[in-house]
Amino acid sequence: MAMVGLFWIAEGDVYVGAKPSGLAPGVRLTSEGVMGLGDRQSGLQLWEDVSALTVTDVPVKSLMRQVGVVKDLALGTVKQLAMPVGVGMVDEAPPIMTVRVTSSGTVRELQAYGAAAVGYPQTEVDLSLAVLSRLTEGAATMETTLAAMSDWGRAGAGATPRATEREQLLRTWAGRE
Repeated sequence: MAMVGLFWIAEGDVYVGAKPSGLAPGVRLTSEGVMGLGDRQSGLQLWEDVSALTVTDVPVKSLMRQVGVVKDLALGTVKQLAMPVGVGMVDEAPPIMTVRVTSSGTVRELQAYGAAAVGYPQTEVDLSLAVLSRLTEGAATMETTLAAMSDWGRAGAGATPRATEREQLLRTWAGRE
């Protein structure tokens, strides 16, 4: 499993945001279409019907967000040391992003958890949105772009690549080489 921009790629599966488990919300991009996963958003929107695909509420990486994560980690550690296990301990959920799927003039909003703990770099957000836009340009473009993403995941990439490689992958997938 690896994160490249807003995409979580596990083997040949491509997700927007984190790969969901159980009833958690998520969005999977398949060769057939955009699939909502999780509680109250299951279903498939076929690519032939999708005219636009975008993501809002993306947590963007910033110094303040990084400081906040470090502060929360430190406070959480102090709480765990000071309080008995199980008393008032609630893990904070990751930020939720909104994936907007437009088809035939209607917009369907799907939810997906963000996978980047301190937010996504702005460059990767912009390139990811370009990749999503490219997926709606037509069947041939969608198939080759999604196949390239899936093939990269199947090739055993494993760990999330460094920022320069992520940006290069996103540029390639967005057709901006």
